[in-house]
Amino acid sequence: MKLVVQAKLLPTPLQAAALEVTLQACNEAATWAASVAFEKDALRPLPLRKHTYAEIRGRWGLGAQAAQHAIKKTCDAYTTLKTNLRAGRYGRPGTKRHTRASGKPVTFRPQAAQPYDDRMLSWQHEQRTVSIWTTAGRMKGVAFTGQAEQLAVLAAHRRGESDLL
Repeated sequence: MKLVVQAKLLPTPLQAAALEVTLQACNEAATWAASVAFEKDALRPLPLRKHTYAEIRGRWGLGAQAAQHAIKKTCDAYTTLKTNLRAGRYGRPGTKRHTRASGKPVTFRPQAAQPYDDRMLSWQHEQRTVSIWTTAGRMKGVAFTGQAEQLAVLAAHRRGESDLL
């Protein structure tokens, strides 16, 4: 069973700026990886990683986990697109809409969600703070809030992935 909990970060202006730059860098890297995947027809994680990992780490300054997540996010987007094309959600092959959807690389909005795992984000429930990775380094003591019931679920069942929005 999948549990979804919403929590809101309450960063200082300096922390907010670092988080925004991080989110934009991750999405720029994912968009670039999508163009490489489209050109080289490398739509699975391992082949795409061979073509993009080092460049993503160097060019955007992403950590190892963030680079892996950007690559995986790209592959997941192509899997979703392929499934939707096969299901006919963009019309039949040859139609204008189908051709437009399949004829160009996937792109990501600058503020699109970025997955974070336990190596990139840790929760301190008693203090109501998180320690989170950014391109500016690890930020500790970022406050968070949420509904009492949801925070109780988060404290009791915290496992898996979080998304930065």
